[in-house]
Amino acid sequence: MTDRQGKVFILTGLPGSGKTTVLEAALETLKSLGLGEVVLVNYGTVMFEEAKSSGLVENRDQMRSLPAEIQRKIQRSAAEKIANMARDKIVIVDTHMLIRTPEGFLPGLPMWVVEALCPNIIILVEAFPEEIAGRRSKDTTRNRDVESVEDINLHQQMCRSAALACAEIAGSTVKIIMNHDGKAKEAAAETVKLFKSLKR
Repeated sequence: MTDRQGKVFILTGLPGSGKTTVLEAALETLKSLGLGEVVLVNYGTVMFEEAKSSGLVENRDQMRSLPAEIQRKIQRSAAEKIANMARDKIVIVDTHMLIRTPEGFLPGLPMWVVEALCPNIIILVEAFPEEIAGRRSKDTTRNRDVESVEDINLHQQMCRSAALACAEIAGSTVKIIMNHDGKAKEAAAETVKLFKSLKR
């Protein structure tokens, strides 16, 4: 699908899964592996910057309230920007597989985004639904939608299915990394091990 020299890795997880914590813990090691320049990109941040510059939102939490059609346009623009970054370097995309909107779940990585990014590996950071619910209840920095443990479990299972659909489009693999409470270092080490396998 692409002739670029770099690589794209997508790292996803529900809010509260600890995906960003795991990746940040692994990032310095990843940069020292000799794989080339490694860049971390938060897909939501790129989308937010696009929406804010268009006067659609003032903060990230307002993104969920945008109509699905507008979110699709922002997704496409963000994907094109990120794909351009990956021409000659390794780009790790921190994102969500599914986004809650007033109209239901919106794929965070619809076909046109997957085709633009053409990821080499899709990584799902997961935890027990009870752990995710507990982490969310302690996070006062975000105004998150409330989900029951059952809803979190369903959401996470749906993300697995969506990841496999994305992998089929891109011809990539899917890796699940568990991030249980107090085990972020172990999850980060598993992430590093995955990237080391690329050197073979």
